[in-house]
Amino acid sequence: QVDVVESGGGRVQAGGSLSLSCTASGSIFGINAMGWYRQAPGEQREMVAKIETDGTIYYQDSVKGRFTFSREKNTATLRMDSLKVEDSGVYYCNAFQWVGDRPYDFWGQGTQVTVSS
Repeated sequence: QVDVVESGGGRVQAGGSLSLSCTASGSIFGINAMGWYRQAPGEQREMVAKIETDGTIYYQDSVKGRFTFSREKNTATLRMDSLKVEDSGVYYCNAFQWVGDRPYDFWGQGTQVTVSS
């Protein structure tokens, strides 16, 4: 079992910045990949940024150039600049690991990001 704990988020005006942090802990197995996802009311959860096992970082097209994702061991940080109203939603951190040949996904409880115009 992996515990995923998020921090950060809050309310900001459009054009402002916020940082989200996430730490995955509790497993004797390595965390292979981590990522940030978000869900707006009435919408499906979508990937915002993620880092794969090989270190490749992917961003959703709408956040490229504005968001910066980084990972240090089992802590993942999402720096969000030039925020837009449409960036609002609940942001969830994901930790993924392989245990043998079985994949496991773990999620945080979510943190609210609200961008006002």
